Amino acid sequence: MAVDSSTQGTNPPAGSTGASAPTGLRKVVAASMAGTIVEWYEFFLYATAATLVFNVIFFPASENPLDNIIKAFLTYAVGFVARPLGGIVFGHFGDRYGRKKLLQLAIILVGVTTFLMGCLPTFDAIGYAAPILLIVLRFFQGFAVGGEWGGAVLLVAEHSPDKQRGFWASWPQAAVPAGNLLATIVLLTLSWTLSEEAFLAWGWRIGFWLSVVIVAVGYYIRTKVTDAPIFTEVQAEVEAAKKVQYGVFEVLRRYPRGVFTAMGLRFGENIMYYLVVTFSITYMSAHLEMNTSTILTLILFAHVVHFFVIPVVGRFSDRLGRKPVYAAGAVLAAVWGFVAFPLFDTKNDWLIIAMLIVGLIIHALMYAGQPAIMAEMFPTRMRYSGVSLGYQVTSIVAGSLAPIIATMLLSTYGTWVPVAIYLALAAAVTLVAVAALRETVGTSLRDVDAADREKFVEKVHA
Repeated sequence: MAVDSSTQGTNPPAGSTGASAPTGLRKVVAASMAGTIVEWYEFFLYATAATLVFNVIFFPASENPLDNIIKAFLTYAVGFVARPLGGIVFGHFGDRYGRKKLLQLAIILVGVTTFLMGCLPTFDAIGYAAPILLIVLRFFQGFAVGGEWGGAVLLVAEHSPDKQRGFWASWPQAAVPAGNLLATIVLLTLSWTLSEEAFLAWGWRIGFWLSVVIVAVGYYIRTKVTDAPIFTEVQAEVEAAKKVQYGVFEVLRRYPRGVFTAMGLRFGENIMYYLVVTFSITYMSAHLEMNTSTILTLILFAHVVHFFVIPVVGRFSDRLGRKPVYAAGAVLAAVWGFVAFPLFDTKNDWLIIAMLIVGLIIHALMYAGQPAIMAEMFPTRMRYSGVSLGYQVTSIVAGSLAPIIATMLLSTYGTWVPVAIYLALAAAVTLVAVAALRETVGTSLRDVDAADREKFVEKVHA
């Protein structure tokens, strides 16, 4: 496999301590972010539409507006169930054939499924076939996104200097709020320019159809980079040593602690995020009966701050260590719900946006360092599988269920208090995982591979 000439010879290889960012690394970061922005634009577009549109047009009418929102969130959860499967499949082939090829496939798959969502007929037109088709497309969308994250962050992490990995690998994480921001802008523009009737009838479809243009741009950018030198070297070793294994079963057998620690780290962070950016929309629209455009405007500003904060936190994780930064996020997450929801109840725009911004800053304390932490846990031969498994499996019991559980708690008890308790318990799980985490700041990926080679690979040849 050829190595990109713009990267080779300019980028300090994994295991070095380069102090500056070469042009090749910036190109890799841009390629990773381009695709991730596309895929999270489409993923968040679905999340917002589930609250504002799908609950109305894809299900029969209900007296309680929260009932159909819960049903729409169940279709939303299907994408999260598919994500671990996508992570496993993409991780297996990504460890074998390279990160770039799988990332190109992921962006095409998520683009096609999102475009088709915009073409679906409504419940009034075809009955229950409408939500069934929505669920099928949502499954394939989630499958593609499940394979996207691991490849995108590893493409950057494996190119990054050891002492700056937290900073550079956090940029693909910043692409998530960028994609969410793009989706919010599109939906906000449509809600401003169209009547509510027109928006529900056909206007919402425009956002999904626009994915074709965005996917084309992201795919083109990703054709301009190749895999990191450390991957091509290890790939050659694995091909030469036919008995050396990789993939999900090997990573579970050899590095179970890394996988389960990654899951614990992800648990509270993932629940926190979807309570802030998804459930808060439900809380303000259905419970507080606030205007849709107002809600989307407030969320938009919060996404802007989130985008800029993530790389800053990534830099701090390089300087202060992965554990203290992550632990601070978990502790603050446990408190956020008890402060935020009472301020939401005031319906004061300034207080609401302040709490949304604070919530996403707290989330960034946990989210920014994840790529570096997880990349440093696993050797190159199974890194894609390891990070995808640890990251995506957790989303089934965390992010996918968080809006559903929170909405059911709100519907049952009529108050935010159980929701805040739910978040606090999730944050406590993550805090335990942080305590079990080995500090990995400054770790050389080549040293990780050497330790794996000495401990496991050489035994195969004995």
